[in-house]
Amino acid sequence: MIKILKYTEYLYLVVAIISVYKIATLWETDRQGTYIFIFFAVISVAMFVFRRNYRKRFEKRKRDNQQ
Repeated sequence: MIKILKYTEYLYLVVAIISVYKIATLWETDRQGTYIFIFFAVISVAMFVFRRNYRKRFEKRKRDNQQ
């Protein structure tokens, strides 16, 4: 289960990178359309940080219960 949580963390980073790329390419031509990609980038980075902290806390709790 922990391995699955590690992979989903990095999927959020991939979404953030794709969103930043779309922001950079569309900024001059369609500024109104880039706001949704800004939202996706911010939410994706926030979810990455949240999931990473949650997973680390879960691993620590599991490690402490085994000892």
